[in-house]
This record gives sequence, C-alpha cells and structure tokens, in this order.
Amino acid sequence: MTEGIKNKVVVITGASSGLGEATARHLAAKGASVVLGARRADRIQALAEELTAAGHKAKAVATDVTDRDQVKNLVQAAVDTFGRIDVMLNNAGLMPLAPLERLKVDEWDRMIDVNLKGVLYGIAAALPHMQAQKSGHIINVSSVYGHVVDPGATVYCATKHAVRALSEGLRKEVKPYNIRTTIISPGAVSTELLEHISEKDIQQGTRDFVSKIAVGPDTFARAVAFAINEPDDVDINEILFRPTAQPV
Repeated sequence: MTEGIKNKVVVITGASSGLGEATARHLAAKGASVVLGARRADRIQALAEELTAAGHKAKAVATDVTDRDQVKNLVQAAVDTFGRIDVMLNNAGLMPLAPLERLKVDEWDRMIDVNLKGVLYGIAAALPHMQAQKSGHIINVSSVYGHVVDPGATVYCATKHAVRALSEGLRKEVKPYNIRTTIISPGAVSTELLEHISEKDIQQGTRDFVSKIAVGPDTFARAVAFAINEPDDVDINEILFRPTAQPV
C-alpha cells in the first residue's frame, strides 16, 4: 500500500448520500479512485459521472449490502477496474429508532441485516484480496450509539456496539497480513438517516434535537481521510467525534 490517499482504490458502501457521498467527493479530490456502492443506482451513477467529468477516477456499482453476492461483486469491480482494493469503507447503515415495546421487529431485522451483516459481507469481500496483497485498510462505521445506550435506540445501539466488537476482533486477526482497521463513531451529523425513523413522534423529536447541533457530513469525510492518510506503519484504530454542542 502506498502512503497517503493519492492513487488508493477506495470502495464505499452507502455512497448515494450523506457520509458516503461526502467521503467519495473528499477522497476523489485528493486523488483516490473511488468505487461507489448503494441501492440507489441512479444517484451513485450521477455522482460517478460528476467526479469523472471533474477529472477524478470513479465507478458506480449498484449494491444492496444485505446481499453477500452483490457486495462481493462491488469489490471485484474495484479490482477489475483499478487493479486492487486498498480501502474498504463499510458505511451503509439504517437508524429506525423506536422503543422496544413498539415491537418494530421488521425494523430490527433490517438493522441487523444492514448495520451488522452488511459490514460482515464487506469484510468477507475485501479480506481475501487484502490478504493476497499483504496490505489494505478496512474502515467500519459505528456511532456514538456504539458507546452509549439510550432508551428508544436499543436495537440500533446493539448493532453499533456489535460493529465495534467485530472491528476489534478483526484488528487482532489481520496483523499477519499488514492490514489496518479503523472504527469511526460519528455523533450528530446532517444526513438522511433520520428519514429511516417510521415512528413520527420519535422522528420529530430526534430531528428537533439533531437540527440544533449537527455538523456536516464533510466532518466524517475528513476523519476517514485522516485515518487513511497516516503512514502505513500507523494504524488509527478508533475515532469518536461529536459536535461540540452534543451532550450525549
């Protein structure tokens, strides 16, 4: 793996908006080749075309992270197009908050499928290539809710705690292959995440809170860039950031 961001091949899930889109723009501007995965094919295709027109390297691949074969195809497309994969950013996520007593079981299943199994599928797709290269960097997205548990966010918190546990185990297992691992845990960031909340009272209360303090998604993009940009012998294992005004 070459040091810095320029010329690195970065695969990003959840790249159609929010954190993923901002990161794709930020890294492409710094010279990375970005491979964009998301279910909304029109959005990532438009983003890839925009970046390419600006002189950057980008490719869009329609991807549902709950389908292991689609995630494998996303990573293979990166290798086929750019010759390797240097960074896997497992960013896709859902946050349909609700108290347990409302029994939103279908939403629990979906969060587990996207927030946890989606990360596992990303690791499964990228790891064999990185082991063969003896280099690589896997970045998993947790949350402030991966560090605390709030009523009404219990299942979401559980998935994000699980991502942290998974990432720490991964860190310990990949040392023989010179692979780096990072967990990034954002606080309140302005994204479409609140649109996933189906319970309107919870959605409105969360929106009222977040709108007063949230920072932009470029904040997350800069954290990703920092972790990637460190020299190969430096492994930034965890980044937790919040808006300065966020108490939780």
